Amino acid sequence: MAYDRDNRPDLANYWMPFTANRQFKAAPRLLVSASGMHYRADDGREVLDGTSGLWCVNAGHGRAEIAAAVQNQLMTLDYAPSFQMGHPIAFDFAKALAEVAPDGLDRVFFTNSGSESVDTALKIAVAYHRARGQGQRTKFIGREKGYHGVGFGGISAGGLVNNRRIYPLLPADHLRHTLDVGRNAFSKGLPQHGAELADDLEGLIALHGAETLAAVIVEPVAGSAGVLPPPVGYLERLRAICDAHGVLLIFDEVITGFGRLGQPFAGQYFGVTPDLMTTAKGITNGVLPMGAVFARREVHDAVVNGSETAMEFFHGYTYSGHPVACAAGLATLDIYRREGLFTRAGELAGAWADALHGLKDLPLVTDIRNLGLMAGIDLAPKGGERGYAAMVAAFEAGILIRCTGDTLAMSPPLIVSEAQIDQLISTLRKVISALD
Repeated sequence: MAYDRDNRPDLANYWMPFTANRQFKAAPRLLVSASGMHYRADDGREVLDGTSGLWCVNAGHGRAEIAAAVQNQLMTLDYAPSFQMGHPIAFDFAKALAEVAPDGLDRVFFTNSGSESVDTALKIAVAYHRARGQGQRTKFIGREKGYHGVGFGGISAGGLVNNRRIYPLLPADHLRHTLDVGRNAFSKGLPQHGAELADDLEGLIALHGAETLAAVIVEPVAGSAGVLPPPVGYLERLRAICDAHGVLLIFDEVITGFGRLGQPFAGQYFGVTPDLMTTAKGITNGVLPMGAVFARREVHDAVVNGSETAMEFFHGYTYSGHPVACAAGLATLDIYRREGLFTRAGELAGAWADALHGLKDLPLVTDIRNLGLMAGIDLAPKGGERGYAAMVAAFEAGILIRCTGDTLAMSPPLIVSEAQIDQLISTLRKVISALD
């Protein structure tokens, strides 16, 4: 059924997330349908999706195979409890995920979002140490500018100030962030300088005592802070330090998972395997809410075999391993494999980088960062007003981008063509050139 703009919904009741509600409702931007690489706005305009929805629609919009799998599962088994009961498709999906995961991360705990995945991983870390007789290991190390969702664990380990400012927090400390525009401005791919920042971890371990630390959690590429690729060698050094002190390493791959860098997961791209890995978003192509925590078999076995109680891990969600979400996930994995989308970002990375860095000459552009099919573009700061103005102007010009303060972020679906990359960047050039 066609959308009738004259009958817009009443906007009053919906309290929108991560949105300036008064500002939005005064001038709403409504998306009413989507197909392939495009949304359709309520005024009938096509809008090229430069953000994969919200970092999640990796295979593009309106995939008939996923819709068919969802419909079939709804009519076969719409819901089944996961507490003390099971259903076949959850086990099938966990096996399929383990087959594409980094080697050794073959135990899968299902959640419903990235935030739930992070809080689950933090709890697994504590449970792991407790099962091994080290129950005093309850603290976490995150990183400045890190985003790990909105649960109390995620905001505690995260390093975005506005998320942390008003809520009670769990015990956590933070590494310095790796953004160094002075030495790494306009890097194509991985920055060359800053691996030594990983050595901050040694200082934090000395400060708190290794015997109190459960895990270090980082995004391999920080996404929500404006796309911050790690310096060459940085993640390898974190891995080595964690190993030396018996601290678990958690990669938050909610954004980087499922092909964003040109491998199924960032751990494979960097050649660094964490002990736990959090995922969501692209796991179902954004069709249904779902997430998963991947655990090393040794971590899983320590918890499951080390407990003296029948129920080894007191944790879970009503919708963990929901059968319809699992059906969507299996269909999504089939598309990723069949269409080569796990590696497509690597194939397009050069064209993506060249197009992005063609914006370097614009006076308001102060830095550009890219890796795989991710990009962050810093504008001369103006208290966030410039970034927001660019996002709104881009939407009006027919492309969807994100802003975080005065930084613009893009992460198009992995089906994007080089012509569509050119359209995104040429439109963005016009938008930035027109800013005050």
